Amino acid sequence: MLDGHVTRTRTTMELFLVLVSLLFVTRCGKTTAEESAPAVINMVVREGDDAVLSCSFGSRSTELELFDWKKDGQKEVFMYDRGTHYNNNPTNQDPDFRGRVFHFAQQLDVGNASVVIRPTKVTDSGSYTCDFPFHQPSRRSHIVLVVDPVLKNRPDISGASPEPIVKILAETDKGVQVHCAVKGAFPKPVVQWKDRAGNIVPAEEPQVSERRGSYDVILQTTVTKTDYYQCVATQKEIKHRVYTETLVLVPVPGASPEPIVKILAETDKGVQVHCAVKGAFPKPVVQWKDRAGNIVPAEEPQVSERRGSYDVILQTTVTKTDYYQCVATQKEIEHRVYTETLVPVHVPGNRSGWIVVDFWRGFCLLFFWLFFWL
Repeated sequence: MLDGHVTRTRTTMELFLVLVSLLFVTRCGKTTAEESAPAVINMVVREGDDAVLSCSFGSRSTELELFDWKKDGQKEVFMYDRGTHYNNNPTNQDPDFRGRVFHFAQQLDVGNASVVIRPTKVTDSGSYTCDFPFHQPSRRSHIVLVVDPVLKNRPDISGASPEPIVKILAETDKGVQVHCAVKGAFPKPVVQWKDRAGNIVPAEEPQVSERRGSYDVILQTTVTKTDYYQCVATQKEIKHRVYTETLVLVPVPGASPEPIVKILAETDKGVQVHCAVKGAFPKPVVQWKDRAGNIVPAEEPQVSERRGSYDVILQTTVTKTDYYQCVATQKEIEHRVYTETLVPVHVPGNRSGWIVVDFWRGFCLLFFWLFFWL
């Protein structure tokens, strides 16, 4: 009796363990399947607008990855494979998409595998998937796109921001002004200036205007050091981010060196003198002055700019013998420097006086020589 009881108890325990195992496997399998299923993003765009199909690999670079975009599980929309893609090798790309689908090459290093279809057609409507087939666990994005030819000026229609237009405006005493324009975007993008390290650069209040259901945004800032700067437009609602990067050269303030002064030539009007100030920033004000500090009228200064600093040449003609100064002043950095030189000027009409003086000087020398030897 005891043996039979032990046998039945063991059988019951074995059945219980089998049931628990089955439930565990079933539950784990269901959870894994649910977690691996990609969320579906629904998009509606007007015919002719751009459609940005979002796909991200997190922050990991996709430059050495393979990702494949397909429509309805069959049509090859776009494939990228370690630098080779359908825009430079469209062998297997569906003819409907050739020349119309582009990836974000500048953002591969931050894991962006999104593509943009431009311009959209009604026949582009369908189900799109982005797949990383060689990644474990697999990664996939799923977007259902509807291209509607009827919708016009609808504020709920997404229009991905184009690449910002960047211009370098002007150089001021505070730095270099740069201008960024984002045009025709919906939803309204958040526009920011960033340096290459990703730090936000303080900017002026953005200028925003609305036209036909989309937005134009202008953002200006003044940068104070040489760097690569990015104007970034972000549309969180459609998971879209695009930027334009540009190198801005900001001159480093450099005190003017001592002016270089040369006496050029004697003319019937006086003596020409030349002053050169090289490699100064901010641009110096250059003047000729006599020893009493009076400004001497001069020709128009010759100014040239190279690599963010200035060269200035200033010439004048002086009419009397004196010590003259070429003075370079930079008020912005409270710097002033000068070079002084003596300029002898022959005064017409006094030649006879010099002859008399020379005669008596020679006579005296001859007298003393004769007196000494005789």
